[in-house]
Amino acid sequence: VQLQASGGGLVQAGGSLRLSCTASGRAFSGYTIAWFRQAPGKEREFVAAFRWSGGSSTYADSVKGRSTISRDSAKNTVYLQMNRLGPEDTAVYSCAVGKPILSSQRDYRQFYYWGQGTQVTVSS
Repeated sequence: VQLQASGGGLVQAGGSLRLSCTASGRAFSGYTIAWFRQAPGKEREFVAAFRWSGGSSTYADSVKGRSTISRDSAKNTVYLQMNRLGPEDTAVYSCAVGKPILSSQRDYRQFYYWGQGTQVTVSS
C-alpha cells in the first residue's frame, strides 16, 4: 500500500484545513486509517483514526469537537477536516494504515504503512 497525504499549508489561527490520505495498491477496506502529527522537538502524537469497516472514528482530546474524519470510497481517500486551528496544531501530519485492535489504535507502532507527511503551519 502506498499512501499519499496532502492538504497541508499555512493558515491563520481560527482557520481550517482539510487533509487527504489516498491509498494506491490496495483498498482501505478492512483497515484502520489514522492521522498522527509531530511538531519539532516533540514526540509523535495521535490525532484521529477511522475504521473503514464500520465507519467508526476516534479523536484525540486535543482535536475532538473541531475535527471530522470522512471517506470517499470511490477515490480510496480519507479526509481529516480540521477547524478552529491554533498554533498548537502546527506539525507534520502523517497518515498511516494498519489493523490495530480498538484499544491500540492510538499507538503509532500498530500501523505499518505510512504516507510521507504534510506540513501544517498555523500562524497566530
